[in-house]
Amino acid sequence: MKIIKAKDYEDMSRKAANIISAQVILKPDCVLGLATGSTPIGAYKQLAAWYEKGDVDFAEVSTYNLDEYRGLSHDDPQSYHYFMRENFFDHINIDLNNTHVPDGSNPDAAAACSEYDKIVAAAGYPDLQLLGIGNNGHIGFNEPDDHFSKGTHCVDLTESTIQANSRLFDSIDDVPRQAYTMGTQTIMYARMILVVANGEAKAQAVYDMCYGPVTPACPASILQLHTNCVVVADEAALSLCE
Repeated sequence: MKIIKAKDYEDMSRKAANIISAQVILKPDCVLGLATGSTPIGAYKQLAAWYEKGDVDFAEVSTYNLDEYRGLSHDDPQSYHYFMRENFFDHINIDLNNTHVPDGSNPDAAAACSEYDKIVAAAGYPDLQLLGIGNNGHIGFNEPDDHFSKGTHCVDLTESTIQANSRLFDSIDDVPRQAYTMGTQTIMYARMILVVANGEAKAQAVYDMCYGPVTPACPASILQLHTNCVVVADEAALSLCE
């Protein structure tokens, strides 16, 4: 696991975007695994700015997002389908037919998850998987558990995750209680994993991810076993790692 220290959120975003853009430039038809949440937005904005300058081209790229809330339509402003268009896809030249997010609008969890596993496997899994990390060490929506998950599955979100995500909703009561997410095994199939983290609130999770025991009680700790995992985090998020 390689750790890159950034000064602040802007520096973290720029460093992460550099790694992603290098992947796209080296392999124009690469498969990117993408994440949502507030942490990667800065990297997406930087990549969009570089696209506008002509420095990076997404025309042949295909993407597969980690997760989606269960029960939200694709055009719901709180859905991750909507998030990705608003924060990234609408600002670059990617073919929307090549972008994929789990189908949270499908009430049949088994069918939705099985279908997503099939298309991710058919794509050969991501060349680069972008991840954030939750305050409780979750990656995707893989919450602390007594075992590591395998394929895409439906999860009950923990109270801490619901609380953390409530800032994006009008009321905590509006936050969905379930989501479809890639499993940790699927995430580990990526040829490179890039984790971004910022802020003091993530410091314990980042420490546990990098230096704690490998345990499903901290799902991100499994990344210690990946052969090509890079963590880009700001000083505050790395404050316990020194």
